Amino acid sequence: MADESYPEELRYHPEHDWARTDGDEATFGITWYAQDALGEVVFFEPPDVGSEVSKDKTYAEVESVKAVSDVTSPLSGEITEVNAALTDKPEAINSDPYGEGWLVKVKLSDPSELDTLLDAGAYEKLLSES
Repeated sequence: MADESYPEELRYHPEHDWARTDGDEATFGITWYAQDALGEVVFFEPPDVGSEVSKDKTYAEVESVKAVSDVTSPLSGEITEVNAALTDKPEAINSDPYGEGWLVKVKLSDPSELDTLLDAGAYEKLLSES
């Protein structure tokens, strides 16, 4: 398992998802906190490329030895790529949640939604209050 971290360059959704943006494109994943709470991830069910995701709505499922959990979209847009490597190696979500464990890439439909997400400090504060 990876060590607890919340990279400064990411933006965070209160449901424990992250977004790394580059212009009108973004990469999504789940945070260290989320993967730790799930335990050992054994399966990732991605959405289809070309499907639309909406901010605050479920777009995928991650299954662990403990439970099946919905993954919430931090931003809205169209899925342009899914991390196919997770089919054979879903444990990358645990070992490298911000690198090899990314889930999907999205062309953003409303980049201004980024302003509603938390920075690393605000996300860590949210965790300390729960």
